[in-house]
Amino acid sequence: MNKKATILFADDDPDILEMISYNLEREGYTIHTAVNGEEAVELSEKVNPDLILLDVMMPKMDGVQVCEAIRSNGKEVQPIIAFLTSRAEDYSQIAGFNAGGDDYINKPIRPKVLISRIEALLRRAGSNIVKEEVNEDLVLDVNRYLLLFKGEELYLPKKEFELLSFLMKKPGNVSNRDQILAEVWGDDTIVGERTVDVHIRKLREKIGDEYIRTIKGVGYTFKAS
Repeated sequence: MNKKATILFADDDPDILEMISYNLEREGYTIHTAVNGEEAVELSEKVNPDLILLDVMMPKMDGVQVCEAIRSNGKEVQPIIAFLTSRAEDYSQIAGFNAGGDDYINKPIRPKVLISRIEALLRRAGSNIVKEEVNEDLVLDVNRYLLLFKGEELYLPKKEFELLSFLMKKPGNVSNRDQILAEVWGDDTIVGERTVDVHIRKLREKIGDEYIRTIKGVGYTFKAS
């Protein structure tokens, strides 16, 4: 991309904040920083970042609370949100994905690896795919990351949208978790084993159980029309 993205980075550790900001600025990104969760929410409203890096453990509001606040602001265009954390427990990852997070990056952070992950997230966000339609009740408009479900507009978190898009392109075919993780999250992203299950559950909460079927011991499939 000719114009580098705008990134909001929130972390209460001043050394990490300085180190990561310096390396991202060297790559040409526009960086805004916050030292707590409340400041991150306020800055997000002001600068409309393309991508937000959130430390999970922060004062005033933690990263999960910040993500929930941003996802519920009603804006049509939503940023990519990635969590930075030294906590590797499944429950913290699940909480982050439930809040609408797109990725999880464990500390200690190596700048080159972080930059590679950011570039991969931005590439996937900027890819153009044609509109996909299953029937009159379910239409994905991938240019706007918009789901039209029974005539109602629903804006999904990025990974939920991409997961639904992946399954819709293969109606009737069964995809296992490894295939889904590779296609939707990419080979350069490390996430917990329950990541796919969490996102499937969140989708079913929004569109019901009839479209995505679980094939026990195998994976998931999208109901063919």
